[in-house]
Amino acid sequence: MLWIFSLKKTRKRINNKEEKNDRLKTIPGQKKKKLVLLEHLVSKLNAENQYTEKEMNTFIKQYHEDFCTIRREFIVYGFMDREDNMYYINEREVWTKWEELK
Repeated sequence: MLWIFSLKKTRKRINNKEEKNDRLKTIPGQKKKKLVLLEHLVSKLNAENQYTEKEMNTFIKQYHEDFCTIRREFIVYGFMDREDNMYYINEREVWTKWEELK
């Protein structure tokens, strides 16, 4: 039960930062929290669009300065894929789901 509270707290922190136009200072180290963050960020993109690397960097920089790490994590955890230098959002079934982690 403690991890559910912690994840709710993580979501609340992300939303509070957005409301204040504040950027995240760190990327969560805990995998579940990181997945909550990545899912939250990727959900702000239009799933119908494809994005250049520059567009992805600009989008991510709104939230955190380390756009390279977050962009890579999108791919590592299945949220996005890249083909011919274009990034696109994968179907939700492909995403690593924090709810399924032990």
